[in-house]
Amino acid sequence: MASHNAQVIRLIGLFKLLKGILLIAVGIGAFRMIHSDVTDIATRLVGRLGLDPGGRYVGRLLLETANLTPDRIRALGAGSFLYAALFLTEGVGLWMVKRWAEWFSVIITSSLVPFEIYEIYRHLTILKIVALLVNLAVVAYLLYQIRRGGPVSK
Repeated sequence: MASHNAQVIRLIGLFKLLKGILLIAVGIGAFRMIHSDVTDIATRLVGRLGLDPGGRYVGRLLLETANLTPDRIRALGAGSFLYAALFLTEGVGLWMVKRWAEWFSVIITSSLVPFEIYEIYRHLTILKIVALLVNLAVVAYLLYQIRRGGPVSK
């Protein structure tokens, strides 16, 4: 049973590592686009993907790109790297099945739940609900493991 619990914790760690890697890619992309015409790039990408630029979500995205100043893009890149560092720390610690990483992950993930609920309140989507439920399940599982003194090394 202990090896199954460690596998679940490692799976959560892998998920955190993947999110960290994705955020690094977002940060690099943001810094590469600081002095670019983001609206033009987004419009070309929408055309390449065959999306409707007049559609509700795509249209809103294109309008938002017009508001992206170099300072906002720089802040987006820096924020992405900051969150990537948190996710990578969580991921490595969980992959190594460390107790501190369980606590760290519970604290970080729980602290984001109010923002997720606010986003659901602002605009309800199934994806936001699924993300909230997954994060709550991760927190509940890790708290269960911590409470029962699971199979992790201290």
